[in-house]
Amino acid sequence: MPMYKVKPVSPADIKIDLPTRMYKSPNIHAQGMNCGQHALQLLCSGMRGWSFSDLHFQFNTLQLTTTLKEMDHTRKDDDDDMNGEVDPALKALEERQDEVLRRLYEIKATVDGLAKTVTTPDADLDASTLSRGPAESVFRGTADLDSLLGKDLGALRDIVINASPACPPLCLLVLHALLCQRYQVLSSVHVHSSVSAVPPPLLSCLGPRHIDSYARQRFQLGFTLIWKDVSELQMKFNTQSMCPIEGEANVARFLFRLLGGEPQDPVAATQMDCWIDTAVFQLSEGGSKERAAVLRSLNAALGRSEWLLGQEFSLADIVCACCVLRAGQTTSAPVNVQRWLKSCQNLGHFDCVYPLLQ
Repeated sequence: MPMYKVKPVSPADIKIDLPTRMYKSPNIHAQGMNCGQHALQLLCSGMRGWSFSDLHFQFNTLQLTTTLKEMDHTRKDDDDDMNGEVDPALKALEERQDEVLRRLYEIKATVDGLAKTVTTPDADLDASTLSRGPAESVFRGTADLDSLLGKDLGALRDIVINASPACPPLCLLVLHALLCQRYQVLSSVHVHSSVSAVPPPLLSCLGPRHIDSYARQRFQLGFTLIWKDVSELQMKFNTQSMCPIEGEANVARFLFRLLGGEPQDPVAATQMDCWIDTAVFQLSEGGSKERAAVLRSLNAALGRSEWLLGQEFSLADIVCACCVLRAGQTTSAPVNVQRWLKSCQNLGHFDCVYPLLQ
């Protein structure tokens, strides 16, 4: 005897026309290319310059679009089998599917537009595989003074540097000598009232006064050094529209740009900045252990090449050599460092530095 008795909810003689298949899908074995290969071909046609995440997203989008299209064809075939009778729930599902397809096509169009503008996917760039290009010579480059110092309106573009006589900026004196070889430079040295006395070598560190110093319009640049009681070296070339540049390393980078000698290769430019920061913060301001570590690094680098960046003299050699000379490490330096210092001296650019070290 049954435990419960339930009345039938439908007549016993009802006939239901069931389809003979659940889904209709194309025969991929009979075609020359399956859906996955077709999607991959579409993806590869526009993948140049894309990052891995863009490729992954685009492949998933195309794969999902292909699947939805096949489902759309299957749904239409099933509608034909049901003699035009559409369930409301199925109709709502179809509308939702059409909306999803529309949004996917919009996203695909947006990604295609972005792919045309993105040509260097930095997120996927491996800096360890970059190769260094040939370094540019310090004396071969050209610099546009109008772009660096502003347009020449008839007044002399004067670079004014405030420095403490207790710590002379040796590398800036070397750069001044290089600027004098490239441009017509009007040089002058002054003493601020905050300083009581300055040694004679510091007063003549920029060389003798030019005989045409009264005619300022004949010069391209002005280089004014003021010995002043300041804690940090400062530079200005436009007192009205700029704040001062502080730090000997930062001013040296600026002056080096006037020579047009910046490395064009990004790897070489990064290495130059690393050597400059190492020299300033460890050789000049560090302890004995830090100085010894830097000298070992210099010795190893100079054992592989003539200069710090390869075969060309650069700002890294100027700053590091001046810091080694200021630290008094010339006699105790390793063999490669001493050979390198001798090469710097033979260039003639450091002649203005050695009188200040005595």
